[in-house]
Amino acid sequence: MGEVRVHKILAASGFGSRRHCEELIAGGRVSVDGRAVTEPGAKADPERSRIEVDGVPARPEEKVYLAFNKPPGCITTMKDPQGRKTIVEYLEDVPGRVFPVGRLDLDTEGLLLLTNDGDFAESVSHPGRKVMKTYEALVDGVPGEEQLEKLRRGVEVNGALTAPAEVRTVEARDVEIKVKKRKGSKTRKLRGAVLEIRIHEGRKRQVKRMAQAVGLRVLALKRTRVGGLSLGDLPAGRWRYLDVGEIKKIFE
Repeated sequence: MGEVRVHKILAASGFGSRRHCEELIAGGRVSVDGRAVTEPGAKADPERSRIEVDGVPARPEEKVYLAFNKPPGCITTMKDPQGRKTIVEYLEDVPGRVFPVGRLDLDTEGLLLLTNDGDFAESVSHPGRKVMKTYEALVDGVPGEEQLEKLRRGVEVNGALTAPAEVRTVEARDVEIKVKKRKGSKTRKLRGAVLEIRIHEGRKRQVKRMAQAVGLRVLALKRTRVGGLSLGDLPAGRWRYLDVGEIKKIFE
């Protein structure tokens, strides 16, 4: 087989996307035949070399692709140094090692892809592929057409303009929310709306910051689709395997 770039070997062994594996190398966490490698273009022979990440051998694995309905209140990492609840608690019966494709915020729920295929993760996340992510956002108040049009054209978030989005109002409805007080909490009623927002970018807290840019506050957020793949009726906190047809749907 000959020598291959180490970050590609790690990605094929389930250690994350190629970009993440490059970060592992730069962080000094990868060794080849007992010697640490930190060069971005480092190469090795996967059939002859002993390649390890934090002492864990890198071995090619059978590819696994999962859909997971992330519940709110857990973070999208496999471990957390602060001891917070992570998605791992819901994945104990998953055979082998997988990692999340992208992230959802702590209080965001919905469709999250998991895999051990670094190339697949890179394809889904790469801006050039423009894989659309669909969200349902419950917002405080009912936005006017001018606000929706601004979201469609793109708004400034952290000094950069977001790409055009597809946005529509699904419904307007009365909502009850809990407001924290010094002594307990109080329920408050308000008029809100559910927006469907489709974007292909993946900036941190992007949907919430887009809404904020046009004067809207997101009360609840759920991702319902990635590309042509729908969350469907998968219960919160549960996962299932994806078949070949469903994987293709992601890139439709």
